[in-house]
Amino acid sequence: MLRPIHLRVVVFLATLLFPLMAPAHNPAFTDTFRIGDCSFVSRGSNPYFILQPGFKLILEGEEDGELVRLEITVLDQTRVVAGVTTRIVEERETHGGELVEVSRNFFAICRPTNNVFYFGEDVDIYENGVVVSHEGAWRAGVNGARPGIIMPGTQLIGARYFQEIAPNVALDRAEILSVTGTLTTPAGSFTKVLITEETTPLEPNAREVKQYAPWVGLIQDGPLHLVFHTPR
Repeated sequence: MLRPIHLRVVVFLATLLFPLMAPAHNPAFTDTFRIGDCSFVSRGSNPYFILQPGFKLILEGEEDGELVRLEITVLDQTRVVAGVTTRIVEERETHGGELVEVSRNFFAICRPTNNVFYFGEDVDIYENGVVVSHEGAWRAGVNGARPGIIMPGTQLIGARYFQEIAPNVALDRAEILSVTGTLTTPAGSFTKVLITEETTPLEPNAREVKQYAPWVGLIQDGPLHLVFHTPR
């Protein structure tokens, strides 16, 4: 719910949010954001992205005949990245019960826009219980990498934005397809679902749909669906 505020504040907010609006004549993905105008916090909530320590999501599904399980946990830990104190969110992915990847992702919320910025991730890729690679790891401020937006504070249909900006390493980007979706998962039925399509210029043929429920977060990631979330 919006409360009445002075016109000058409205104008200020509009200038911050404008980069997320994709004009019809320019379908490019936004990769420049007014980060200098942000006051960052490492704890809090965007309606579709929770950064409260202890909050947890578990998604499961089948890929290539194997059960895939993704556990996402907001840790009670922070990391300073590019001068910003970020919240660490750990993702653990198993295939057929075998650990294949652990990533520690760095996020912070911009006030007053409520945009959630992505500052990078540490990645461990496993084979037979041994770390064999750190592919996909990046940090804002290193080798030309810059923060992207993982979740806008204002969800606009057609908005297109980079989530990761790490040249030649991670260039994921998203487009908002709907804000009125519905989805039933093993964890329950959800309405007012935000639906995005993710792509990357590093893999031009790759497409992935993700869905987010208000005050829960990610409820579908490709073939994976939510089976558990921490009560709120």
